[in-house]
Amino acid sequence: MNIANRVMHTPEGSLLASRNEKSFTNGLLIVVEGMDGSGKSTQAKLLFNWIRALGLPVHHTEWNSSPVVATATKAGKDSKRLKPQTFHLIHAADFADRWSKQIEPMLEVGGIVICDRYKFTALARDGARGVDADIIESNYSFAREPDLTLYFDIPPEIGYNRIVTGRPSLKFYEAGMDMGWTHDPFESYKILQGKIKAIYDDLVERGRIVRVDALGTVTEVHTRVRNLIGQFVNLNAIEPIDENDRLAEMIRMSSFDWGAFEEREE
Repeated sequence: MNIANRVMHTPEGSLLASRNEKSFTNGLLIVVEGMDGSGKSTQAKLLFNWIRALGLPVHHTEWNSSPVVATATKAGKDSKRLKPQTFHLIHAADFADRWSKQIEPMLEVGGIVICDRYKFTALARDGARGVDADIIESNYSFAREPDLTLYFDIPPEIGYNRIVTGRPSLKFYEAGMDMGWTHDPFESYKILQGKIKAIYDDLVERGRIVRVDALGTVTEVHTRVRNLIGQFVNLNAIEPIDENDRLAEMIRMSSFDWGAFEEREE
């Protein structure tokens, strides 16, 4: 039974005890998810800075940020010829590269990884475009389930207003124009975000992700995040970094790349 289900099915206090007794010998994987404009990226960086200030080994990685896949992604988007399945596979390749070079190695040395988006983004965004959920799950099956996934939930209209305010236009794929729902990019964006939110809400109901009320000030939301971290995981189970370790310095600067580290060691 996953952690969100245990929240609903265990007596008050028992979950906290069971989670806080867990020894994270394989590191700790925390994921943040949310619709555009939810403020999740801001909260991910605040969470990273807080954990780093505690002296713990932590790495932050963002969706669609692998330099290996960046050229193909940009070329595909510029051509406006990417079909949903191809778009899905490009992002899966990006994630696979970051998983093997950043995420998995950091977890294997007992560190903490904060992922700004994970496979749930693929389930939501690609699923909204009609890609079968079983295919998505299969293509991300090499990656382990997170220890905690926080879903920053806001009303779609608020996220919409945050994204479009001051912008004369939306990007082609951002607006979902590839789906041909409407000729109006802003209306198409609303349709896409509505479909994405429905999938996220279903993931919450199935206990795979934990909802965070993302309304309020940055400080108010961050307080909620820290409270949830305290409920679900025990940061004391993570060994502090050795300040004299060169690997620790790489981790501290959030520039962790296992391949680069191995090259320097040779």
